[in-house]
Amino acid sequence: MDSLPLQRFHVHKSAAMVNILYSLARSIAIASLIYYRVSSLFMTDQLTNDKPPLIPSLLIFAAELVFFFIWHVKMLSWCRPGYRTVFPERLPNDEKLPGIDVFIFTADPNREPTVDVMNTVISAMAMDYPPEKLHVYLSDDAGSNITPYGMREAWLFARSWLPFCKKYGNIVKTRCPKAFFSSLESGYGDDEFIQEMKKIKAKYEEFKERVNEYYAKEKSTSTRTAKDHPATIEVIGDKSATNSAVVNQVKMPLLVYVAREKRPAHPQTFKAGATNVLLRVSAVKSNSPYILMLDCDMYCNDPASARRAMCFHLDPKISPNLAFVQFPQRFHTIGKYDLYDGHMRNPHKVNYPSWDGLRGPLLSGTGFYIKRKALMGNFKDQGIHLSELKRDFGASNEFIKSLLDHDNGHGSSYNEDSSDALQQEMQLLASTTYEKNTKWGGEARFMLHCKGWVSVYCNPQTAQFLGSSPTNLNSLMIQWTRWSCGMLDFGLSRFSPLVYGPRRISILMTCAYTYVSLFPICFCVPYWCFATIPQLSFLSGISLFPKVSSYAFIIFAFLFLSHLFGHLTEVLVTGGSIQTWIYEQRLTMIKSITSLFYGSLEAIMKKIGLREANFALTNKGFDSEQLYQMGLYDFRTSNMLLVPLVSLTILNVICFLGGLARVIVAGNWEDMFGQLCLSFYILVTSYPIIEGMLVRKDEGRIPPSVALVSTWYALIFLVIGQVILMY
Repeated sequence: MDSLPLQRFHVHKSAAMVNILYSLARSIAIASLIYYRVSSLFMTDQLTNDKPPLIPSLLIFAAELVFFFIWHVKMLSWCRPGYRTVFPERLPNDEKLPGIDVFIFTADPNREPTVDVMNTVISAMAMDYPPEKLHVYLSDDAGSNITPYGMREAWLFARSWLPFCKKYGNIVKTRCPKAFFSSLESGYGDDEFIQEMKKIKAKYEEFKERVNEYYAKEKSTSTRTAKDHPATIEVIGDKSATNSAVVNQVKMPLLVYVAREKRPAHPQTFKAGATNVLLRVSAVKSNSPYILMLDCDMYCNDPASARRAMCFHLDPKISPNLAFVQFPQRFHTIGKYDLYDGHMRNPHKVNYPSWDGLRGPLLSGTGFYIKRKALMGNFKDQGIHLSELKRDFGASNEFIKSLLDHDNGHGSSYNEDSSDALQQEMQLLASTTYEKNTKWGGEARFMLHCKGWVSVYCNPQTAQFLGSSPTNLNSLMIQWTRWSCGMLDFGLSRFSPLVYGPRRISILMTCAYTYVSLFPICFCVPYWCFATIPQLSFLSGISLFPKVSSYAFIIFAFLFLSHLFGHLTEVLVTGGSIQTWIYEQRLTMIKSITSLFYGSLEAIMKKIGLREANFALTNKGFDSEQLYQMGLYDFRTSNMLLVPLVSLTILNVICFLGGLARVIVAGNWEDMFGQLCLSFYILVTSYPIIEGMLVRKDEGRIPPSVALVSTWYALIFLVIGQVILMY
């Protein structure tokens, strides 16, 4: 059995061939389009002796080039799609399995309910893995009293929940109590199970009630702030609690609460800074060779994820160079109408399987098992001087000791020392000043592939982790504004894939990183151009596309239709529907015009040294579930996001109607047919916005005040655009 492989990689040869042929056909068409655009800039109309307007022609050509660039780097990274098969039954015995530290992150108990966070914690504690080799750390950036209280209550409940899961493992498929009790059908299981289940459910309800009561009390009396609080580290259920008779029925994983110190005078690095603190604190407490990172709303749905990950990390063929195993993000809040792309189909069903055939997928921020050495380095046998380590990693002797003693073996046990000295050491590691003048925060740890590491993508049929996806437009826009800013910030940094990558990784892997880091600006710029310039030109009777009767029109038609049908085919092959395709077309337009634009603008302003832009939109406190289930977009969001979107829609309506009237009068259908089709496509895609302005009367409609303000902006844009088009 030891000689049998723990995992296998299978290449989708047919998919790879289709991608190559599709890319080749479009590349030829793109080259022809570029030739046409360049040559047309110098053409003169033989009848009127006029040249085409320079500014709109150059702008639309530039938009096409940007769009073609980002499309090409994406398609180049799709040359070797594949999937993985694992064999957990071939893993060594439990006593030979390595230890795992689980990192869970929370930042705001008001937006991330404590009971839900504790469900994630409990699900991690209850994974199908030796409990003495599981060490669960919760990072609380808010420093709230409710979170450690919730952890103590969660630990008490877990004393009953873990034995229940172990006894009825064939029935309890998910170890998250909230998910289990909400999906359990009446009469499920035998009488003994039903009786025990009722007792456990009663304890769970008591647990929830105690936590919610404490939250209500803490919210009204607490004086602590999320931006100003000391470091707090607490080992939950330590020593005295673990001696109880009840606990002896089942071994419990280590559970640790960590709130790093935060002061207004010291800048914070959000999740990256919280990760650094957990790396240091866990190193002196458990120092497990592998780490699972989870967002607080991403609970462990399948308890077998750790064993599946170990099929890669313990496989001798790939383990020496393997940095992390990435699982897909899946969500349990997706309704019948997936308006907001809750499945995240493109990254997790298309991009990641394709990149797995290169050097592996990129880190997605949650749901991955990473090797500690990949993050921290391996200094045990390198003869590095102690002073050099302290210069790079800080002055903690205990932490430096952990760097020199990574656990490469099969077992893992945590440091049971609860002395004041160890507590003070962990407090030091969680302080705001520990990273000053060190390597922490100054090195791009995301460039693992450039350092020679590889990664793998594991996508079992059963979701290993389940989270909460946005169910309203406001949450989606906040999320994508933040993501796009971070992506482009990476793309514009000194570690930009276009500069840093080619000398260290393959050209195809460089393309994958380039797509991720630059797609926000490479989408928002072309979409803004395509949503304005052809329409304004259409209204003015200026043709930007070839006549229908010319051969050049076939090139434009082929590129446009092949893009649409290529996307449709991709959606259908990955399990979507025509409705999914329509929703994705709409959402791409909405995100490009709003959140990708603001995220890119913020990243650029930071890069050129201007005062940091404040596009951190507030999370609205309303319930969108009913609208979401009805398939209606909820437009209750910031005017900063809504006004540009509505303004461009109104501009397109005006230009389409005015341009259509001009074409009917002038009869120049051949000249303007391309712009007519493009304008019509944008209007069809924008139908939910038009419906939100003119038809809907519910609370989620576009407010009349926003429609009025947007109309004025559209008219101003129209006047300015007409002036520019004259040159």
